[in-house]
Amino acid sequence: MTTMESRVLSLSDLELANLKLLTWAGCLYCLIWSAFAQQGGSDCIKANAKSCGECIQAGPNCGWCKKTDFLQEGEPTSARCDDLAALKSKGCPTEDIENPRGSKQVLEDREVTNRKIGAAEKLKPEAITQIQPQKLVLKLRVGEPQTFSLKFKRAEDYPIDLYYLMDLSYSMKDDLENVKSLGTALMFEMEKITSDFRIGFGSFVEKTVMPYISTTPAKLRNPCTGDQNCTSPFSYKNVLSLTSEGNKFNELVGKQHISGNLDSPEGGFDAIMQVAVCGEQIGWRNVTRLLVFSTDAGFHFAGDGKLGGIVLPNDGKCHLENNMYTMSHYYDYPSIAHLVQKLSENNIQTIFAVTEEFQAVYKELKNLIPKSAVGTLSSNSSNVIQLIIDAYNSLSSEVILENSKLPKGVTISYKSYCKNGVNDTQEDGRKCSNISIGDEVKFEISVTANECPKKGQNETIKIKPLGFTEEVEINLQFVCECQCQSEGEANSPACHEGNGTFECGACRCNEGRIGRLCECSTDEVNSEDMDAYCRRENSTEICSNNGECICGQCVCKKRENTNEVYSGKYCECDNFNCDRSNGLICGGNGICKCRVCECYPNFTGSACDCSLDTLPCMASNGQICNGRGTCECGTCNCTDPKFQGPTCEMCQTCLGVCAEHKDCVQCRAFNKGEKKETCSQECMYFNMTRVESRDKLPQPGQPDPLSHCKEKDVDDCWFYFTYSVNSNGEANVHVVETPECPSGPDIIPIVAGVVAGIVLIGLALLLIWKLLMIIHDRREFAKFEKEKMNAKWDTGENPIYKSAVTTVVNPKYEGK
Repeated sequence: MTTMESRVLSLSDLELANLKLLTWAGCLYCLIWSAFAQQGGSDCIKANAKSCGECIQAGPNCGWCKKTDFLQEGEPTSARCDDLAALKSKGCPTEDIENPRGSKQVLEDREVTNRKIGAAEKLKPEAITQIQPQKLVLKLRVGEPQTFSLKFKRAEDYPIDLYYLMDLSYSMKDDLENVKSLGTALMFEMEKITSDFRIGFGSFVEKTVMPYISTTPAKLRNPCTGDQNCTSPFSYKNVLSLTSEGNKFNELVGKQHISGNLDSPEGGFDAIMQVAVCGEQIGWRNVTRLLVFSTDAGFHFAGDGKLGGIVLPNDGKCHLENNMYTMSHYYDYPSIAHLVQKLSENNIQTIFAVTEEFQAVYKELKNLIPKSAVGTLSSNSSNVIQLIIDAYNSLSSEVILENSKLPKGVTISYKSYCKNGVNDTQEDGRKCSNISIGDEVKFEISVTANECPKKGQNETIKIKPLGFTEEVEINLQFVCECQCQSEGEANSPACHEGNGTFECGACRCNEGRIGRLCECSTDEVNSEDMDAYCRRENSTEICSNNGECICGQCVCKKRENTNEVYSGKYCECDNFNCDRSNGLICGGNGICKCRVCECYPNFTGSACDCSLDTLPCMASNGQICNGRGTCECGTCNCTDPKFQGPTCEMCQTCLGVCAEHKDCVQCRAFNKGEKKETCSQECMYFNMTRVESRDKLPQPGQPDPLSHCKEKDVDDCWFYFTYSVNSNGEANVHVVETPECPSGPDIIPIVAGVVAGIVLIGLALLLIWKLLMIIHDRREFAKFEKEKMNAKWDTGENPIYKSAVTTVVNPKYEGK
């Protein structure tokens, strides 16, 4: 097979591969989609809902089919509850699916107030609106959040009530002198913020029992030492209720005297509690409420009262008589959490004006009390006015939403849309910071019910900005039942002589009755006579071992995989034991019904794995299997055993296109070759066109299959041609009119080259011989030199020389 033939076949294979890829991609998409749908449906089925109400509480995507004949034989009533898409696929009409949804309804929606300071129009505090909407109804279905937008806008010229609560223990003596003129000075400064400002004053010292104060008669009259004239100790005193008269503040505060106690922490928490809960006595209005707490010491809190024998917890109620707290000796100090609750309930924002020494303590306290601030008080309180203004600006620049206690199973989430495009969620979604007067911010609030209340009653929750009296009232109504339940027929004849209520397409049995139609009593459930109705003929298995016999009818059991279902009168059918292909039930091309595949259109076979589509068998020439076979299940079955391949296009034992036609092309184009004599009889089956050069031959890309050929003729010349067959079966040949013949050899260059080669080779051999001789001589000379250096000659005495003198020694001679 030539290269060009392979190229044509490759194009055909590529098209087929693309087709298969698209088919698999489609199957994969279907599987993924069905997986998601089944996941949602599984939650609905797992709920095992016996009624429509139970079904819709299983999840927001669950629906109930009230069609009377919806259930297959053997299916339980709970099979009516499923994912919406699954119900439709099972044949439940849309109008028969109960799927109530939640909703929201705004009942009160006054616009926020646009008002400038100094405006001629004077509005009552209750006529000013800073939060919108004010009242709405949310209908909640389990798992389905209901979302609404809340708008908040700080109104200009909003009224302010400020209550100054001061520690009058002896250490605050110099501070009292500066506070005496606070009323008119603070009035003047606050007029820049609001035209409606009121101020009040209260003082505190400590509980009037040991060991907090000395209880000797003299110390009770004057707790100070030396010549100091101090007032008797007290717990808390409301000196001046809230008033718009600054001069009156100066007058009454000017009459106050310092008192004294024994320990350093003061009883300020008792005073804060009374200021918070005694609204009538203090004179609080439904406006911005500020409490300035001024001290130079720490504080007692819950549990410290035991030192004085006080064990009763603070009751959080007002106990002012003649503007004096009278129960300090009876109730313990309040806890921090108790204070937070009461301050929040009464929309009071606290400013702690404390000395540098106790800054760290009160900053920690500030973190526990929402909408509170801490300022550093100078040693003599000379900076208290600026401290109050700075703290007020800090508090009012932040809005924090809080909600009342939520009913069981209800959750709430916030998302804030603050200034400069700052958005937050979760806990930070409750607040916006850096808000100026007149700025508008929005919150997106989602309320979700995760379960229905047991009694199904409505609930009310409230959302409000901390420190403000305005709030949003939300009435929660729970969607726990379907509309069709209210239309049910009690003691219906459809439920076996009135033994149940027929509602939402099914019977809800009366007490003591069971069965799909309430046809049995609970006493008959285990009867052997009933079991006989649940056996197939010639079988001992009850409900094919795939269900329970209840009231003489099989109720098929559920499988762990909720998408696998038993059905049938005797639970003998299922939708998961059909033949498989490629690991998929019914090959993914059909539905398994009672263990038999029902194939989709264009598919057949026991596993729906046989495609009736002939497109995969279509060859590039438009013929099915190239006319050499039949298309079976989307695959070519080649009838000629010589051919194979996806479209019977390959023949391993056949001549190639080029070799098959070269003799005919040669005889017709050049009048030579083996078929020269029989050319007119054997080679007239194609149309021939001559072209000048190879560039003029047809190129790949045309609709007809094309083969490019290069063959040798009888003269060893190369000739080029193309062979193609059009859709009508006509063969076309394009041939280059001039063959490429090889030229003869040039003798002179060859001879010259041979001679030159011989000479060069000889010279090279001589040079190599000379080089080897030089190397050999040098090695021999070096060896000689080495042996010469190693030679040793004895020059001391001739070895053959003998001396003429003979010396004899007498052995007896002793040298005497």
